[in-house]
Amino acid sequence: MQRSRGGSSVMGGDSDLDRLFSALADPTRRSLLARLTVGPAKITDLARPYRMSLPAVSKHLRILEEAGLIGRKIDGRVHRITLKGRRLEEVEVWLDPFRSYWAEALRGLKLEVERQRPRHPSRRSPPGASRSPERDPGRARRERARG
Repeated sequence: MQRSRGGSSVMGGDSDLDRLFSALADPTRRSLLARLTVGPAKITDLARPYRMSLPAVSKHLRILEEAGLIGRKIDGRVHRITLKGRRLEEVEVWLDPFRSYWAEALRGLKLEVERQRPRHPSRRSPPGASRSPERDPGRARRERARG
């Protein structure tokens, strides 16, 4: 297993996968990808909802493009951006072993909770059942108000 630039190990040491997760780490870039699930868009349309300059949005798009998450078609001065789903499938494949881990951990937790649950119903009174005046100090006052 190789080390990434940050010093942490990554499954397989795949720097391409590191680039992919780095691109996905930013909320603005994730939002841009979410918008592209609707369909291709021009950069100006993608930039409209953000309070940042067009060059700043372009930089985010360049990072997504370098990670292989988006494609770009240029027609004169108009750049159309499209989502490339194949790279997201790679993320899903990488995450799959973790799903199995958490599914097993949650199964174990469920079994433990069920094991600790009381086997017979609670002996507490159901909601709304009458209480003795000692346990319900407001009961005497309510009875006087009714009477």
